[in-house]
Amino acid sequence: MAEGNGRDALAGIRVVECGDFVSSSFAAKQLADLGAEVIKIESPGRGDTARHRGPYAGTPDLDRSGLFLYLNTNKRGIAVDLESASGREILARLAATADLVIHNVAPADIDRLGLNDVRLRAARPELVVTSISPFGLAGPNRDLHMHDLNLWAAGGIATLNGGGPGSDDMPPLKGFGQQAGYQAGLNAAVASLGALYATLASGEGQLVEVSVQECLTSILEMAYEFYPYMGLVASRLGQKPIAPLDFLECKDGWIFICCVEEHQWHRFVELAGNPEWATMELFDNRLSRAANWDALQIFLSEYAAEQTVENLYHEAQARRVPFAPVSTMGDLLASEHLKTRGFFATLDDGSGAEAVMPGAPYRHALTPWRIRKRAPRLGEDTDRVLGDLGYGPADLGRLRATGVIG
Repeated sequence: MAEGNGRDALAGIRVVECGDFVSSSFAAKQLADLGAEVIKIESPGRGDTARHRGPYAGTPDLDRSGLFLYLNTNKRGIAVDLESASGREILARLAATADLVIHNVAPADIDRLGLNDVRLRAARPELVVTSISPFGLAGPNRDLHMHDLNLWAAGGIATLNGGGPGSDDMPPLKGFGQQAGYQAGLNAAVASLGALYATLASGEGQLVEVSVQECLTSILEMAYEFYPYMGLVASRLGQKPIAPLDFLECKDGWIFICCVEEHQWHRFVELAGNPEWATMELFDNRLSRAANWDALQIFLSEYAAEQTVENLYHEAQARRVPFAPVSTMGDLLASEHLKTRGFFATLDDGSGAEAVMPGAPYRHALTPWRIRKRAPRLGEDTDRVLGDLGYGPADLGRLRATGVIG
């Protein structure tokens, strides 16, 4: 990784993160990893839900969840009960020192937990407040509680998702993990940076609202055009409009094949040894190949079953036919390309065990991404952060005794 100029891209920006699990954590992580000072507020005792999800290296421990470690690098952590009046006072005082507050609190709970953007900006007019919620802050669905599975369905992606080869007759499916939260977090980070940039010119903060449903719906690319262009409702079920565009099983794994353009198809046929079936009228063009995919798939599957993934991939690539190996997680961790680029980051999980996690998918020549600090233990920085706000030892003792802080 480049040394850069010694300065982090977002140095001098202070962010307060309130919320739980993936979306708000991932949004704030994008900023923290670029040098912003992020103070993460968690509930005393239980902490963020991600602490309870793992995976763990050994015995489950709130401070050693691999998911939490990944989502919260470079942050300071405090434990404050926002259900209490004293906790909300701490939040208000902290927000008055910040440039940005990011949260994923349910719309119905925003006022109750002290996150009303108008009130927070009354004390600091230049403050940006970013709210992430399933359906945004307005509309008939604003107060519905949703999980990742529901959001994939509401966003329209589940009906397009497949489970790989042979899954066309399966019900709609969600993606692995908490991808809805990651999409929302990434959009929230970008939108927040835009609002912060606008503040430089106007001196005025604003509310940024992010709808998770809209984050998912906005990445459906051509799905909306299928109907006006072709009279088709986009779906992974039923006829594919063009082919071949699918997965095939080789001797040692899976490969994705794409030869929908005529020049690609002819080069693939040449690679396959010009088999007699390729000259059949059924497979004369990409539309007829799609219409007769059930028959074509049999021939292609028989051919692929005799190949190795790497050989077929390289032979197709040499002919400018865009095939691609289907990478497993092990393949990615062992990838020489990703290793050469230094994509994966390794850090101590707090017990001496090493946690390997994805790094940043971008490079800054002068202000590089870097991990400066592991994710905080629950309440690790409470006393120091509150001390900077003017809370003395007696105040901290009283707040801790009454359960306001941890």
